[in-house]
Amino acid sequence: MVQKVPKACKHCAHITDDDKCPLCGAATSKDWQGYIVIVDHTRSEIAKKMGIHANGKFALRVR
Repeated sequence: MVQKVPKACKHCAHITDDDKCPLCGAATSKDWQGYIVIVDHTRSEIAKKMGIHANGKFALRVR
């Protein structure tokens, strides 16, 4: 069974299995560390500080 490797967007840090980010269309990278799950981006202080404008799973560091 083949498992997909999660990738993070180089621009917005959204984590996905695709080669292109579904949120912004930028390229993704397999080289990322840590993640955060944003449930309500309108009320999240962390989302505001990180510049996240959508709900979902985001990487803390992308290379």
